[in-house]
Amino acid sequence: METPLFEKVAIVTGAGRGIGRAIAIALAGQGARVSLAARTEEELEDTASSILSDGGHARIEPTDVTVESSVCRLVEHTLERWGRLDIVVNNAGIGVFGSLEKTTTDDWNRILEVNSRGAFWLCREAIPHLRKQRISYIVNIASVVAVKGYQNQSAYAASKHALLGMSKSLSKEVQQEGIRVHVINPGGVDTDMARQARPDIDPSNLILPQEIADIVVFLVTRTGNSVIDEVNVHRANATPWA
Repeated sequence: METPLFEKVAIVTGAGRGIGRAIAIALAGQGARVSLAARTEEELEDTASSILSDGGHARIEPTDVTVESSVCRLVEHTLERWGRLDIVVNNAGIGVFGSLEKTTTDDWNRILEVNSRGAFWLCREAIPHLRKQRISYIVNIASVVAVKGYQNQSAYAASKHALLGMSKSLSKEVQQEGIRVHVINPGGVDTDMARQARPDIDPSNLILPQEIADIVVFLVTRTGNSVIDEVNVHRANATPWA
């Protein structure tokens, strides 16, 4: 039986664990061939093993999104292996948490490099190949802090605001070429980063990575005339519309 993403090709960054792992497995489960990108090869192999054991298609590509040549190589190798590109998910991210006063310049630069500059490079390199499809997709995983601020998260908020702003402009640049740009802004997701940032939250109240993966699958299987630009997701016990 042909699945919704049969023979489509996707790149997912940060695919070794957490949200990225869940997204990669979910896309593969819908028939996509997935290039798994992250710095830690062992984690990528674990994700690939899960996909392959279920009969899916995946390849690992150890990638450092802070290195331009590494990002370029990720796209090149994906095209060499599968000959096309339909979906890009910019999920790689890190957090630096503490007051702005105590944030070092190195910390500030590092978080901007991973959370926004790496996504810029991947989008730029992917666009010439995405435009070859009738409809293709870029999904940028931002954060609730892309639309609001929390104390002790100034650097993280700046990086996610940058990702959201880039996405808004990019969507207008590529709209007429059939490339749909989506942003997902999750609240607290059950990952190591969220537990570090918000140790006050009961882990049982955090959003599951699979819930974000389900939203990605929903977005990249829409082929009609409706497009959802941005999805804001909060914990069930968080204040609605806050």
